[in-house]
Amino acid sequence: MKLGVVVSLVEGIEPAIKKVKDLGLSTCQVVSWNTELFTGDNARALRESADRWGVEITHLWVGWPGPRVWNFIEGPLTLGLVPPEYRYVRLEALKRGSDFAKLIGVENIVTHVGFIPENPNDPLYPGLISLLKEIVRYCDYNGQYFCFETGQETPTTLLRAIEDIGMKNLGVNLDPANLLMYGKANPVDALDIIGRFVRGVHAKDGEYPTGGRSLGVEKPLGEGRVNYPEFIARLKMCGYDGALTIEREISGENQIRDILRAKEFLSRLI
Repeated sequence: MKLGVVVSLVEGIEPAIKKVKDLGLSTCQVVSWNTELFTGDNARALRESADRWGVEITHLWVGWPGPRVWNFIEGPLTLGLVPPEYRYVRLEALKRGSDFAKLIGVENIVTHVGFIPENPNDPLYPGLISLLKEIVRYCDYNGQYFCFETGQETPTTLLRAIEDIGMKNLGVNLDPANLLMYGKANPVDALDIIGRFVRGVHAKDGEYPTGGRSLGVEKPLGEGRVNYPEFIARLKMCGYDGALTIEREISGENQIRDILRAKEFLSRLI
């Protein structure tokens, strides 16, 4: 396994890629919520920067327009492709991301689909699956995998959606902390259900929720509830040998400190 880090296009292309190298890492996932940045000029600059610094871009994490509230109350109404009023504008954003990823030679597209209904008889579910089939077909045309970021649904719900879409270019970007912070699963056990679909991993840590409205708290890696020694061992049993991409959703010097500590922690395990 290789170690990497999440970087954002908002940081600037050259600073973002140089940051990976400065941290002593070899891979990254590139994130952008602003699809206006998905231009041909930026694609060329990103490829050139990655080549110059010897960094492998493993995934493009594509955000989408409109409101987003990361909790259990407004979250189901605002996040991802589940809310009907935002579906089609967000579908177009994902298609634009897929085209950008093709230009930079990245074959894994990642996003949060939203709170996929636990009940497959929910009236929101058929339309969601239909829309997902469209974006998954689009990614297939571009030679890519469409990867669900875990967290807002149980592993069983995610598996059912994968089965109902029924296409081969589907994957999972497994964020073990999200599974805890949304109260959806123990990440080690989740691998028994969705392990064979894992194409990327966010190395992040966190706690279960302590109330019914707000997510659990993110923690520095090694200080939360994810059992990383067992988690990595189980990943290997599933045949996963891709990147562990460190994600720490804070900013500034504390973020750099926690990323370096996570790198040291994970290096001892892999």
